[in-house]
Amino acid sequence: HGRAAARRAQRGSSNIFSVFEQSQIQEFKEAFSCIDQNRDRIITKADLKETYWQLGKTNVSDEELEEMLKEGKGPINFTVFLTLFGEKLNGTDPEESILNAFKVFDPAGTGTVNKDEFKQLLLTQADKFSPEEVEQMFAVMPIDISGNIDYKSLCYIITHRDEKE
Repeated sequence: HGRAAARRAQRGSSNIFSVFEQSQIQEFKEAFSCIDQNRDRIITKADLKETYWQLGKTNVSDEELEEMLKEGKGPINFTVFLTLFGEKLNGTDPEESILNAFKVFDPAGTGTVNKDEFKQLLLTQADKFSPEEVEQMFAVMPIDISGNIDYKSLCYIITHRDEKE
């Protein structure tokens, strides 16, 4: 019965992985590795602080960072990270999740993200985009004359495009 117990234990810990598709898990892995600045497979306060700093948000307090870490109820490894997202995404609308992701790049809350800054991030961070991929993406994005991406409209397009098909 040792093998059955091992299978049960594996099932118990891997159930969060069944919530997401393989491609989503890969995206979360890339996000996790971006945040895990020191590559120790655990997200710490220093990792979060450095991530925010790289995004230009230098005024995040230790209290805010500690609040984020408390949600993990212990060390935040990849499984915990995925579980936290699973809990958040189950209770939220996908449009809201995407909006919240963009808000990180829009500290002033303007509803837009500068195209050139966004392009730099896409070309240099995590799962680096090629210049061609960035251009293809920009071709379908709502961008105003001053070069800002209207991410609220973009989120609407992303989350409602299935309805038109």
